[in-house]
Amino acid sequence: MEGKRVLTLWTETGKNAGDAAILRTPCREAVFPFTPETIRNIETLVKTFLDRNDALGLAAPQIGISERIVVFRNKGFDEKTWSKKEDDFDVLVNPRITQSRGEPVKGAEGCLSCPDIQVEIDRFPEIKVRALDRHGKKINRRYLDFLARIAQHEIDHLDGRLIVDYEGSLWYPKKKERFFAEILQERF
Repeated sequence: MEGKRVLTLWTETGKNAGDAAILRTPCREAVFPFTPETIRNIETLVKTFLDRNDALGLAAPQIGISERIVVFRNKGFDEKTWSKKEDDFDVLVNPRITQSRGEPVKGAEGCLSCPDIQVEIDRFPEIKVRALDRHGKKINRRYLDFLARIAQHEIDHLDGRLIVDYEGSLWYPKKKERFFAEILQERF
């Protein structure tokens, strides 16, 4: 099984309209019990995620799969190379945030689908999520602080929402100021 390319809103040469259309489309629920296609999609997402050392998480639409599936690290956030054992990441199928607690906290976020930028985003410091795991077992998880931020970010992807949709401060490399002034003028 081969990992897939991560879709982006832009490249060095300009906007990626085809990728943007996929990234902006809300995903369908994964059928349960899982079909062979859903099982393949879960494994492809996990493989693509594990093949990268620069990702804290990855959502199915980021690799062109329109199903509600996300994967993200649950430890080792500061490590470029982490163990990548099954206990070191969570796979959530059809995740739903069932509870959000606390005052939203600002934090800078980057995204593989929005290369070279960071956006300051308010996120809840505690969430509870109901989902299926990669084997189809019902799970309920509580995520706190940075892990809650990662989970919320990845779940946003399933609804076609990206970091550029938030109103927070935006950072990008000074040498790319002209590029981003043009590319971010209008909504994707």
